[in-house]
Amino acid sequence: MQQKNTAARALADLQSESIAKPPSAPLAHVGGWPINTPDMDTAIASVINRAGAREAFTVFTLNLDHLVKLRSDERFRLAYREADIVTADGAPVAWLARLQDRSIVRATGSDMLLPLLDAAADARLPVFLFGSTEDVLAKAAHEIADHTDGLLKIAGMLSPSRAFDPEGAEADRAIETIRRSGARICIVALGAPKQEIFAERARAKGLACGMVCAGASLDFVARAQVRAPKLFRKLGFEWMWRLATNPRRLAKRYVQCAIVLGHLVIAEFAERRPAQPGPRV
Repeated sequence: MQQKNTAARALADLQSESIAKPPSAPLAHVGGWPINTPDMDTAIASVINRAGAREAFTVFTLNLDHLVKLRSDERFRLAYREADIVTADGAPVAWLARLQDRSIVRATGSDMLLPLLDAAADARLPVFLFGSTEDVLAKAAHEIADHTDGLLKIAGMLSPSRAFDPEGAEADRAIETIRRSGARICIVALGAPKQEIFAERARAKGLACGMVCAGASLDFVARAQVRAPKLFRKLGFEWMWRLATNPRRLAKRYVQCAIVLGHLVIAEFAERRPAQPGPRV
């Protein structure tokens, strides 16, 4: 019920030009990368507005893992430079962003998914599901149909091969499949950086569809993965839950994230420290 209320608020807010699109100027920069959308409701309203106008656009959720990968992946950097809607995902990124703009709150792809689909159903905007596995997509589609009381039109589903290249021939075929489906919103669940690179390729090719990068969101909806309990998420400890449940895969990633976070905190407070007066002469 709370998620559907969020979607209803987002649709009502579409009447306000102040949030119809994210501000042209970034609200904050974290690690040198801009965040231009302050919260989930604003992001949802922007997606619905742009999708209704048949725009080609991308939606990214900046987190520490992205900041690590952005340091070494030029294709990922290019995708982020062209991103249309960027929210603060992850407690550390949201905290650092709020030091620059108090309006920014955490807005993850996983939290956004179901309220966004509610809003899409109300706006009669068809949605495409791309990524994960065929089994997960089928289960997610069933759960989404139940959640939206069958009001959301799922225009199509496609799970790419394990060797999927987000800039290769398979990607281009997928883009044409999405185009032919008539979808106005595509949930891209490939994981970073593949999903962002693919989303940018679709945008650059003029696909009139909002490419919403959602990570493991469809897996959570399909119950193929178990998300952290709400208390962990509220306290900003979702990373701890994920590490405890999948240490072999995530340990190295989180060490790298911790190092980057340390650098960002030091840099942020170094910038804020007032300059010391020079010696008297």
